[in-house]
Amino acid sequence: MPIKINEIFYSIQGESVYTGIPCIFIRLTGCNLRCSYCDTRYAYDEGKQYTIPEIVEKIKKYRCPVVQITGGEPLLQDETHLLINRLIEIGYQVLLETNGSFQVSHLNEKCIKIIDIKCPSSNESQSTDLDNIRRLNSLDQLKFVVGDRPDYEYAVKIMKTYCQHISGDRLLFSPVAGKLDPAEMASWILNDRLNARLQLQIHKILWPDESRGK
Repeated sequence: MPIKINEIFYSIQGESVYTGIPCIFIRLTGCNLRCSYCDTRYAYDEGKQYTIPEIVEKIKKYRCPVVQITGGEPLLQDETHLLINRLIEIGYQVLLETNGSFQVSHLNEKCIKIIDIKCPSSNESQSTDLDNIRRLNSLDQLKFVVGDRPDYEYAVKIMKTYCQHISGDRLLFSPVAGKLDPAEMASWILNDRLNARLQLQIHKILWPDESRGK
């Protein structure tokens, strides 16, 4: 079965523990959520159907060993796990960014999962399956996109309740661009002696005028 792809591009990894390294991005079409701060609304519907062999052939030209599958919401399409399995089988390191509303326990254990935990200002915090956090292993990561102080306090509560098995360097606190001053959130993290990582979206720093493909 084909997979609907919004875009495939090669860029610098702008988020996650892998920030700063070259990476191939495969952005799938479709999302079941409508977050208030979403910066990829163009991926809600736009896209083209590709078979898995066509995707593999398309990414070969980049000669890069790291692939991130993102969206939209990649787990909205049933074939995504087949794509993950194939890419791992042929030697790629695969990252998957998901909004956490779909179970992740069926995914290949070699796939590094990055769950974006939705805080209240997203208007989608009720959509996250928090039990997914307990399904993560030591290589997986959680991302909290924080728009204000209540978001931060919500994220800290989730972290302290569910994340004892996840090391602090894999708990990513990311301020909503243009809404929350990163320095302000840094002061909260320092004042609370929080064992977490402040994350900035460096692709938006490098290419502030690009709305997609970076």
